[in-house]
Amino acid sequence: MSFIYFGTNYNCFFYEYYMYIKYFLVNTNIKNLDSLLIGGFKAMVSLCIKTNKKNIIDCLIKNITSIHLDDIVFTKRNFSKYSNVIVHYLGANIPEFYNELSSVITNCIIENYEQIIVHKLLLLNYFYFDNDDFDIIETNCQDILLGRSNLNISSIENDIIDRKHYLWADVLRYLSYNKSIILDGFITFRIADYIKCVDSIVDFSVNQFVINREYTEFINMLKLYINSKIPESELVHLVYVNEESILLDKNKNIISLTKNNLDKCYLSDISFSSNDYALNSLLTLLPKKIIIHLIGPMDDFINTLQTIFGDNVTLCTDCNICEFYKALNKQHGS
Repeated sequence: MSFIYFGTNYNCFFYEYYMYIKYFLVNTNIKNLDSLLIGGFKAMVSLCIKTNKKNIIDCLIKNITSIHLDDIVFTKRNFSKYSNVIVHYLGANIPEFYNELSSVITNCIIENYEQIIVHKLLLLNYFYFDNDDFDIIETNCQDILLGRSNLNISSIENDIIDRKHYLWADVLRYLSYNKSIILDGFITFRIADYIKCVDSIVDFSVNQFVINREYTEFINMLKLYINSKIPESELVHLVYVNEESILLDKNKNIISLTKNNLDKCYLSDISFSSNDYALNSLLTLLPKKIIIHLIGPMDDFINTLQTIFGDNVTLCTDCNICEFYKALNKQHGS
């Protein structure tokens, strides 16, 4: 609701408003309240934020205090059902005030409600996970939302960024047409685009959990297989260059990569890289020792080999084989 006051005409309502501000003032950036009220034509925009949660009230007050606009006054009033944070703006830059207040409410919702929203989405769509798995997925999702995850999140990066923009836009749109907002009701019914983004992030977290669990089970199965077999060879060199694998025997002769088993087990339209064939060959040869010659940076494939073959793997970056393939790679690169 907006109030308009004219000059120094101290009618009864004006005086009550003046005393209300003086008495209930919680925080203000206005240095001279008397001159502001008396100094001519003034318009006031008032907005009321309703909640019954103390942590939300504290968050709102803290963030409203940080708004970089003059002429803002806010009060906190307790009623039977809700506590109201009432914000008054007496300045001229009303669009900026709405933008700033929308940011305050947006940050408050993300800080205090997002974890609850994630939990509810998981309960709704993934109730079948046991408690331990559920907790891991929820933690992973929170890490993604807080920017602490080590996962490759490129596929949901837009959702992570856009969720805050969508929420801010919904808040701004609502404040533009309403002078009070009940936060719990607003979150329940008015933030569909934001919920959609968070839901995508939750789905991604679940998928990553399932993939990682299956990967771990696969690695453990291979380790059991290796430990149950007798090694077929003493030494195999693996030259890793440009994310491709070359296998050499102990005499430094190239070993043909085993392809038949993979080709028979899978459909013809599935393609395999040299690394897939190299792993298949190593599982066939089962060498006592594997020396990996790195002609470039390590990556997930090398980490996987170390996980599967454990202490049988040695890394090398500076030997005759390394120098030869470095020179060969440089020659081909030029």
